Amino acid sequence: MDSPVEIPSIWRLPRISWRFAAVWRRNFLVWRKLALPSTLGNLADPVIYMFGLGFGIGALVPEVGGVSYIAFLAAGTLCYSAMNSATFEVLYSGFSRMHVQKTWEAIMNAPVELDDIVFAELVWAASKALLSGLAVLAVVGAFGLAQSWQALWIIPLIFLASLAFAGLGLIMTALAPNYDFFMYYFTLFITPMTLLSGVFFPAEQLPPGLAAVAAWLPLTHAVVLARPILLGGEIPSPVLHLAALAGYGVVGFWLALALTRRRLMK
Repeated sequence: MDSPVEIPSIWRLPRISWRFAAVWRRNFLVWRKLALPSTLGNLADPVIYMFGLGFGIGALVPEVGGVSYIAFLAAGTLCYSAMNSATFEVLYSGFSRMHVQKTWEAIMNAPVELDDIVFAELVWAASKALLSGLAVLAVVGAFGLAQSWQALWIIPLIFLASLAFAGLGLIMTALAPNYDFFMYYFTLFITPMTLLSGVFFPAEQLPPGLAAVAAWLPLTHAVVLARPILLGGEIPSPVLHLAALAGYGVVGFWLALALTRRRLMK
């Protein structure tokens, strides 16, 4: 009598191999065909916000935290740019590859596991967001808004924060029935997080209840680290904030992988 086939649990720990690099490379080669308009698109929006608000509101608010408002805004803009780039990549492009184009299913005909594919999507989104962040950082440096070469430490921070945002976004990708579903995520999570996390004004000005909520948001952790790195100040509790971002990335990826397994097993 044949033994029953054991169905693996969707919650098992990820099993990642170096095959994920081939999937990452595939996404890179596709993106490379449209690299220039993609980079300009990711650069234009945050830079317009930074200079528009920086000079506009900066004329009314000379200093925030001892620096000009546009310098205060620069660090938040870097984190906001990374968040947007990573989120859009895993939501719209990732959903297209998974659901619309069936690219993931095609790749799994090769000796590549779903774990590798989802991990490759995570790392690719963070890599693309890093490019966006580097473009914004170049503009920030060109206008003298960074205090010293210490600002280069913001590069690994952008990548880590992008992994966190990509992990959370992949959860929505695994749950989404269509593109319209993502509006819930942006309206109920991304937009409120952008306003509460200290991007445009110090989070300390929030009412106590909202400040308590904001302290748990991944964008808050990124901004709290990025601003003193960029402006040369003291970083408060760096290990705590780095651990929080890493935790969002790891837990987000694990949940997204489990939900994707469930979706593709149906």
